Amino acid sequence: MEVLFEPYKDYSTLHIVLEIVAVLFAVASVLYSKKNNIRVYPTGIISTLIFVYLLYKWELFGDMIINVYYFVMSIYGWYLWSTISDSKPLLPITKLNRKDYQASTLIFIFSTIFVVLVYFYFEKFGVWWSYVDIFTTGIFFVGMYLLAKRKVGHWIFLIVGDFVSIPLYYFKGYTITSLLFLMYTIIAIFGYLEWKKLWNKENQTV
Repeated sequence: MEVLFEPYKDYSTLHIVLEIVAVLFAVASVLYSKKNNIRVYPTGIISTLIFVYLLYKWELFGDMIINVYYFVMSIYGWYLWSTISDSKPLLPITKLNRKDYQASTLIFIFSTIFVVLVYFYFEKFGVWWSYVDIFTTGIFFVGMYLLAKRKVGHWIFLIVGDFVSIPLYYFKGYTITSLLFLMYTIIAIFGYLEWKKLWNKENQTV
């Protein structure tokens, strides 16, 4: 246990408390996502705003960009999920189609290129995890976009990104966040199974 939390000995109390609060709201957000509940967005917004501040202070700019994008997509997703009218019913859960795959490919390519440019600008390619950050950024950008569209397949991207982030954040020295991604991975697996059941239920033929 001492080894896990050794990196925190030099951290300020404020940053430790903020990280814990951000983690709690992040867990609440992913649990709401698993339940297909719109509260995934307000809780996620609080978490991402805190992480944007912390990641800026820690100079983890790739991760910070991910959370800025999360914030924007949370606003977008909240709008899509909550806009209901006679002409625009509640956004249904659907599976990926050809258009989704094309959009996902473009998002992945452009997001990774953008992060590479950011890392070059801030001269952050001195450590090995910078290259992993580029990959996870692209994966998470796609996952959040597909979540906003209520696509079952968004869970696959989140599972991959969460799993890779477990050792990534541990080696960066952020054990609490590493444990968060372990929890994310487990919840995402169950979330994927639950959304598949919901999709099957909504598409049963009578």
